Amino acid sequence: MTDKEHIQLAHGGGGELTAELVEGVILPALGGPQRPGGLTDGAIVPVGGVKFAFTTDGYVVRPLEFPGGDIGKLAVIGTVNDLAVMGARPLVMSLSLVIREGLEIALLGRLLKSAGRAAREAGVSIVTGDTKVVERDASDGLVVTTAGIGVVSDKAALGFHRVTAGDRIILSGPLGEHALAVMSQRRGLGFSSDLVSDCASLAPLTASLLESFGEDVHFMRDPTRGGLAAVLADLAEGTGRNVEVLEAAIPVNRAARAAAEMLGLDLLAAANEGKLIAVVAASAAERAVETLARHDMAAHASVIGTVGESSDNPLVELLTPIGGRRIVQRPYGEELPRIC
Repeated sequence: MTDKEHIQLAHGGGGELTAELVEGVILPALGGPQRPGGLTDGAIVPVGGVKFAFTTDGYVVRPLEFPGGDIGKLAVIGTVNDLAVMGARPLVMSLSLVIREGLEIALLGRLLKSAGRAAREAGVSIVTGDTKVVERDASDGLVVTTAGIGVVSDKAALGFHRVTAGDRIILSGPLGEHALAVMSQRRGLGFSSDLVSDCASLAPLTASLLESFGEDVHFMRDPTRGGLAAVLADLAEGTGRNVEVLEAAIPVNRAARAAAEMLGLDLLAAANEGKLIAVVAASAAERAVETLARHDMAAHASVIGTVGESSDNPLVELLTPIGGRRIVQRPYGEELPRIC
């Protein structure tokens, strides 16, 4: 029987339970909007004629270091990407640490150097922060919390309200590389892999799209917790439109697919930290893919689906290579705990 009186790990997974927690507890208490499907990765704050994007996030990945990254790099890149998909150029961020007593100082130094390097490469300054130390049994080692600010491009006009029938859905690359790379380092799972996390800044991709196509770019999101499935479900719910996706068009990393199959996981629900989903006007779709593919990290970008007509009960349907149809739903909980 599900315990409905207490917080579960699955409440943090980016799926249906997360939506229930946000809609039923957090937003009512804070006086916010009542549609979690309509929420974005941050807020747009106009100041003196300039639009700023503001976001905040927390990171609890385990293990702290993994192939292709670590919690320091992840915290910076995750914050940068949340700003980028809002159409903003990331500028500054904060970084706060909750450190477990007993954590190796050398390890902490490596993680912070990684965060600093990621920030410099992304053109972001870490300008403030905080440090707390807790008892040995209070955490797994390190919790990182960030906030970030960026300037929204004059060419950005993004939101569910801008999505129309016929728009194309673009995915910048293969799914699940971050989630499976982290899982390959977990003790007791019994598998090894050459997978490397895709953790990387999306700002060059989003800037290229906005510069080249402006208002033809209608919506952007990075498929982190809950993966592609969660973003597509949000898209259908937020727009009130059906969504159709071609399974054969989704870029695949064979190693990630093999690992997911071995663990019984759905790649569509696996977290990513360096992938972009963009919804663009049909007339711009193929050129948008070509623009993205000029960047090495988006060499396998592809049009994977189409936005349909309005519906009282909007659905996301995956068309399989053999002609079948599968309903794609937002994951219920968290298949892969502590990966971001």
